[in-house]
This record gives sequence, C-alpha cells and structure tokens, in this order.
Amino acid sequence: MLLHLSTLLRTIHPRAHSTLPMARYIQRATFISLTPRLTSILPPQTHRLDASKASLFFNRTLHALCRREWRARPRPSLQICAAQREYRKVRRRAPKRKDKELELNVSICIEEELPEDSEILGVAELLRINVPTALKVAFDGLKDSKYKTRDNAISDVGGFQSVGLSVMLCNDEFIRKLNKEWRDEDHATDVLSMSQHVPELRLPILMLGDIVISVETAARQAEERGHTLLDEIRILMIHGLLHLLGFDHEISEEAEVEMEKEEELLLKSLGWAGKGLIQSASDADTNAISHEDKQDDRKREGSLRYYKPKFKYIFCDMDGTLLNSKTQISSTTVKALKEVISRGVKIVIATGKTRSAVINILKMVDLAGKDGIASEFSPGVFCQGLLVYGKQGREIFKGNLDPNVCREACLYSWENRIPLIAYSEDRCLTLFNHPLVDSLHTVYHEPKGEIMPSVEHLLAAGDIQKVIFMDTAEGVATTLRPYWSGAIRDRAAVVQAQPDMLEIVPPGTSKGSGVKLLLDHLGITPKEIMAIGDGENDIEMLQLASLGVALSNGSEKTKAVANLIGASNDEDGAADAIYRYAF
Repeated sequence: MLLHLSTLLRTIHPRAHSTLPMARYIQRATFISLTPRLTSILPPQTHRLDASKASLFFNRTLHALCRREWRARPRPSLQICAAQREYRKVRRRAPKRKDKELELNVSICIEEELPEDSEILGVAELLRINVPTALKVAFDGLKDSKYKTRDNAISDVGGFQSVGLSVMLCNDEFIRKLNKEWRDEDHATDVLSMSQHVPELRLPILMLGDIVISVETAARQAEERGHTLLDEIRILMIHGLLHLLGFDHEISEEAEVEMEKEEELLLKSLGWAGKGLIQSASDADTNAISHEDKQDDRKREGSLRYYKPKFKYIFCDMDGTLLNSKTQISSTTVKALKEVISRGVKIVIATGKTRSAVINILKMVDLAGKDGIASEFSPGVFCQGLLVYGKQGREIFKGNLDPNVCREACLYSWENRIPLIAYSEDRCLTLFNHPLVDSLHTVYHEPKGEIMPSVEHLLAAGDIQKVIFMDTAEGVATTLRPYWSGAIRDRAAVVQAQPDMLEIVPPGTSKGSGVKLLLDHLGITPKEIMAIGDGENDIEMLQLASLGVALSNGSEKTKAVANLIGASNDEDGAADAIYRYAF
C-alpha cells in the first residue's frame, strides 16, 4: 500500500499511566510509494519523499502476510507491500466486485527481523479477519458519534471507493528506532499510529495509515494483565486505529475520557477480551520508564524469540566468564544460555578445563547432556586447545607436551614443593598432597588429583597435554613465570588463565588454534561465530571471531584486542553480552 510521513505531534499528557507510553501518531504526510499499482492514483504533482530521507521503518523490507478486502461477504485477497526480498507464501482469492460498496484493503505485515514464530504467525492470520471487522464496526460507530474532541477530518467514509490500512508486527528494537528517529525518544512503545490521510488531495481512496505493534512489548503486557497475546494485540490495534480516526487521549482529560469510552465500546461490540489500553494503563498505575532503561540496548530475559540470531555459534570460556568468582554459573546466565539454545544457536565451550570437569559443572544447572551445552557427544575445545572434539564428540586433535619439558617441570615441583598438576585427557596427576591441588577439584571441579609415587610413574601414566603450577598470584608473577619463560625457550609456551596458576603447554597451541581446527571440521566460518572470554588464553579466540567480547574482569591484554568489553563475570557478563549482541 501507499506509505507516507508527516509532522509529528509531540504533546505529552501530564498523567503518565503506563510503564511504556502509548500511541502517538503522525498526520498529514509526504508520500513514499511502495506499491507500483497504487502510484497512478496520485496526481502528477504530488511530492514523493526521497528514500534516503525516509524513516527507518519505511526503508525496511516488510514481510506482507496478507491483504484482505471486505464487502458484504468478505473474501480474502493477498498482496505484497514491497517486492525486494522473498516473502512468506500466502493464499490469494480474487474477490467478486460489487458496485457502491466500500472496499477495505488491509495489509498485515511482519517486519523482516521478527523471526518465524508459530504463535506470531497464528496471531497474524487471525488479524486478517479481525482488522477488517474492527474497521467496519469503528466506521459504523462514527456515523452518529458526538465526540467533542475527535478530529473530524475523517467524517463520512461513504465518500470513498476504498479504505487502506496496514498493521505491522515488530520487536522492541524496531519500534524503538522509529521512536528515536521520529519522536526523539529513545525507548520502545507498545504501539505507534502513523496517519496517511491528506484531506486536501480529495483521493477516491482513504489511506488511513499504519499501525505498528511491538509483539515483544505486547507479550509482556499480556502476561502482566492476565490475557493472551492475541487479546493484547487486538487491544493495541484498536487503540492505534482510534488514533487514525481522529481520537487523541493526550490533548486533554476530556479527550482521554472520550477515547477510553470508544475503546471499551469497540472491544465490547467485537466481543474481544480485555479492557481498553487507556483503562489498562490507568489500572497499572505505574510511572514512566527511567532514563537508564530508555538508553539501555540490552534485550530483556525471555525476549530473544522476537529477534533473529546474528551468529550460528557462540564460543564461551568457563573460568572467569561463564563461571563467577565463586566458580558457579549464576541463574541469570543459565537462563540466557537456555534461551539461546532454544533459538537454535549452538554454545561451544572453549576452555583450559578438561571435558569431564565442564560436563560436571553444567550438570549442576541442567545444561549438560543431549539437549544441553556439553556432553561426551558434543563438540568442544578443552585443555587450552590441546584436546578438540568434533562431530559426535569424536577427538579430532590432541597435542602433547614434550616429555623432557614435563620431566623438568615435575622435578622442579618436587624439589621446590610447589604443587603441579599434569593433565592427561580426563585425568589430573600430581606428586604430593597439597591444599591447592585439592582446590582444583573442590573449587574448579576438575577430576580429583591422583598422587603418583614418583616422577617416572607420572610420566608413564599416559600422554601429558599440559602441566599447571599453582602458587600465590605474587609467586606466579615474580618467580614462576620469569623462570619458566626462560627455561623452556621454544620447546613449550607459558599461558595464564588465572593469576594464581601458570600453565606450560606445547608450542603453537592455544584455544584459538583449537577453535580454528573445530571451525574447519564443522564447516563454519569465523563470521558465523561470537566469542566471550576474559583471560590471556582467550586472545586468539576473540580475535578469530566475528565479534569478540572480553569481560571487564579480564586481563588488560585481552580487553585490548576485543571488539567490545562487557560486564564482569560477577555481573552476569556473559548473559549480558548475549542479550546485547547475539541477536
């Protein structure tokens, strides 16, 4: 249909009833033609707004679900609003024309960034019937109405051959951008109405305009008010429609009373559940949202179903990232991870931990196993990229430490009584009891350390992927790291994931190289992944990903290479990054 914009009414009524402001509308607009068939209706001298100056809404490609024409016996017909992309398949029936009957042309549109969702599609299908019915009832009610505050620019619809209206369903991000561009208000609203009626043109078609509804906000309000999503969207549609018909609850208290009365009458006449939006907002008796909320780009928990994923995979570190300083996964992070999985995005763990440790941690929060994040049959990068598992959890890479380096490290541990843990796949081997060795199991959930009777017994127990020295953060920084950086030369490398641990690993191996191996194995490009980490061992992984997020508790070197710096692990930084950037 034909879409256009105009000056925006910015009057705000002093009585704020709702957490989210209700509809404001645009009237008397410049024209933008999106439907070639209707362009010929306009007079040649009509000004068309340049596409580069059009609103963000009207420059978007819309998914037109249907176009419905109403007569004595309604028969649906379908039409696409803008033919620039593939659109959802819809049924089309050619209506029989009758003379001297008002034709109602209604387009139900789904904004392109709103994902396929069976409930939303069901609502849109019902709106094909509901909106024309509401239009007819609303027009009938205008015939004998005596409202004092309504703008009577639309008084007699009988003088038109047809009436056009579009209803678009979108998410909060989209409607927020509309508000920011056209109302200078940086927050989402539940509904916006944009009038297209220009009385001076005397067209045979009454272009009522556009009603934009945020399904995301509608779903929250439906839950708060105890009715279904369809009920709430119907209520918002009625509110938006009345704005297009000249009602405006914001200009005065009398106007608010009159619009509230008409909302209730329409809903009652149509037999639809719920109170009008004005009454519902008044009952809620809440204040307007805060300035902080307006400026916050973070999506709400439970809202990811209204957004398309930007990435197919999210690679996450464990210690210092998914795990907080208590080495636990918070309930907020658990909810975010489960929500991501439900939206079809794969979470892949890339950590210095063993696979068994990761599975044990995730079991505690119901995120392990077939439908979780990690299992013995899922891909992952472990032991700093020295153990990489691919499809069906099969090992695709194993890197081992030079036995001579391992021997030197064991002898150093024994002679200086500095605890050492040698990683051999899912086993942790050590030379003597020590509280720090115990903490690796009790705090970090690694396999319990097995005490070997001698260095030779430890070396003979199996291939060693890496060794870890444990000491105070000061001891690592002033003694262990300087010594081993010089002692191993090019035979191995030192890595730090935690301030009180120093890891010695084979040269040329890292989480980043492990992630690259896994991506090649899975046939995924770096553009398809997001990565979240905190330690120096995450640097290559963050650099490899299309979007690398370092948490604020991370090392300065890591934060320097990241695309973005998120909140800390004690502030649910991984969950926050997912809600802000993954969708």
